Amino acid sequence: MQLFGRITISIIIVIVIGACAAKPVIEPDQQLFVHDFKDTEVPWTHTDFDNNEGKFTFALFSDLTGGERDGVFDVAVEQLRLLRPELIVNVGDLIEGGDFDREQLNRQWDMFDERANRARAPVFYIGGNHDLTGVELRQIWDERYGKKYYYFIYRNVLFLVLDTEDNPPDFQQYIHNVRLQAIEVVKTQGWEAAEATEYGQLEERKSGRIGSAQASYFRQVIEKHPEVSWTFVLMHKPAWERPDEENFSIIEEALNGRPYTVFHGHVHAYQYEQRYGRDYIRLGTTGGSHAPGRPMSIDHVTLVTVSEDGVDIANLRMSGIFDKTGTVPIYGDDICLEDCSN
Repeated sequence: MQLFGRITISIIIVIVIGACAAKPVIEPDQQLFVHDFKDTEVPWTHTDFDNNEGKFTFALFSDLTGGERDGVFDVAVEQLRLLRPELIVNVGDLIEGGDFDREQLNRQWDMFDERANRARAPVFYIGGNHDLTGVELRQIWDERYGKKYYYFIYRNVLFLVLDTEDNPPDFQQYIHNVRLQAIEVVKTQGWEAAEATEYGQLEERKSGRIGSAQASYFRQVIEKHPEVSWTFVLMHKPAWERPDEENFSIIEEALNGRPYTVFHGHVHAYQYEQRYGRDYIRLGTTGGSHAPGRPMSIDHVTLVTVSEDGVDIANLRMSGIFDKTGTVPIYGDDICLEDCSN
């Protein structure tokens, strides 16, 4: 009995010692990080994990119309599902628009809505010239989506959505008419010929317009929210390039002194520039026609990560986003996703 008692005690001691040896180490400042190293030597660089509670990532896609190429945007939606951003924004030109009756135009929007709703994250709409040129297209937007320019705040970050087709109604209809004439020229002579048309010579064709009421609205929004950590300005055309521009400068003046980033599209070719020490970025395409001869005319999506350290922007070529099987989602391997103009 005495020997049996000693054996029992020994077994208990071994179990206790073994349990203590197997107990994981929980870093005091990193409750999510558990390991069993006791010594100071460890096979990792540090434990300052990039997991700030205030950090989040959102995505952008660019023009998908102006000669939409079949299937590209559908592939992009599947890729965005894999990338898991918290929200998705864009820079306009979501439908082809054109000289169609209301039923056909609404059908275009129905088709886009259906595709956008396949994304895991919410998609916030921004109008481009294909979406908002002409009185009827603007009325349809009002009926379906409400405001054409608006703002929202997510995780203390301010998003400003601008309407660069903000023209007086009569002039808006004139732009619509000459644009339709230009499109007929394009059908037979290509996009290069559009520059010589009446529409191609309009300043509104290149840089668009911001109305005074819109500028006043955003100035008030900016002044009302001085506490946000960052501001993103989203639009279709580069409003600041207009020679007689007055109203966008009002928005820029209101933004003076705070960190902000501007994204726009329209040209279908990526470009980076700085203005007033801030990033002004023109996105390429996400299914729209490629710009012949322009560098960086590629299909891509953009991931933007916001944290207490600032903003990080990563542009991902769609041709390089593949899933666990090694293929671009759905039929992406069968689509040209670089400069396909040749």
